[in-house]
Amino acid sequence: MTRSPATPLPPPKARRRLRESAALTQPQLATRVGVTPATVRAWESGRTTPRGRKREAYAKLLKTLAEEEAARLAKQEQERERERERERAREALPAPVPEPKPEPEPKSEPVALTPAQAFDALYAFSAPALVRQTFLLTGRREQARESVERAFQTAWERWPEVARDRDPVGWVRATAYEYALSPWQRFRPRHRHPEPPPADPGDRTLLNTLLRLPPRHRRTLVLYDGVGLDLPETAAETEASTPATANRLLHAREAVAGRLPALADPRVLHRRLAELASNERLRAAEPPAVRGGGERRARLRTRAAIAFTVALIGTTALTARTAPTHYEPPVSPGQAVRGVPHKVAPGSLSDEELELRQKLRDQMQDGPERLSPRLE
Repeated sequence: MTRSPATPLPPPKARRRLRESAALTQPQLATRVGVTPATVRAWESGRTTPRGRKREAYAKLLKTLAEEEAARLAKQEQERERERERERAREALPAPVPEPKPEPEPKSEPVALTPAQAFDALYAFSAPALVRQTFLLTGRREQARESVERAFQTAWERWPEVARDRDPVGWVRATAYEYALSPWQRFRPRHRHPEPPPADPGDRTLLNTLLRLPPRHRRTLVLYDGVGLDLPETAAETEASTPATANRLLHAREAVAGRLPALADPRVLHRRLAELASNERLRAAEPPAVRGGGERRARLRTRAAIAFTVALIGTTALTARTAPTHYEPPVSPGQAVRGVPHKVAPGSLSDEELELRQKLRDQMQDGPERLSPRLE
């Protein structure tokens, strides 16, 4: 059995142009197709491609928008043609005295945002929601707030890269989740002191159920059913394949439904996750404080690197100054020598030895008689 060819779609840039020409926002187009705004954003950026019925509905809507755009262009062309005809008719008549026209007011150019202003706008837009989402992963309010602040501080340090990213919020979200779910968080002193649970019994049960899930399954569930990402986007953010992400999502849903059967419906689960995150009073710090904290951490790291480099240079110089300049062979270890007689004090001389000594003393110490041999 052969599959029918997929419905052709225009390029991603053309999809966005058709939506903007029809004066539609991404949420409005998502409502008409039946997907989330994040899915439409991914389609228009080229990160993902629609499939199945969603592709058919999306292609049909784009075709309708293209026909409407063509109709608008044709109507505009007709209007321009009529205007040209009226212009030719006016040229055939005597030229009237031109009236003075008021000088056009200078158009104000859009003011470009500074990096700090762009960062503050991104933080104010996404930080509160990211803190609530991170709370669902950790169950700790202070850890969720710190994770989001650290993620934004890292984004500020790499701001040119983050500003050019197609999804800056996704970049910060992935960094915050990685920091919040890091294994070394359990070794921090405050991790030994549990925080007060939610006041509502239902929220407390749901949070405990989430925390019982493995970190990867918990993150997949929060991204798909909490944030609203589609399966390919969830797989890309968790750095897993799409089949593996689907299996994690199914296991997480089964575990939640096993303890809370009322949440077996994904729509009910999505609503309860949003309620659980919204019921907690989670506040994020002000953008200038986050930027200042990131800059202080960067200065401390720079100073630490400089101090380490200076210490390394000093140690190297000291080693070069005190190191030997020539090779000295090592002294071999001593060995015991056996069979040598012990030293003894000399005894008295014999008569022959005394005679020989006297003879040597009586003879001259130098002279030819010592040099010329003689027979005895």
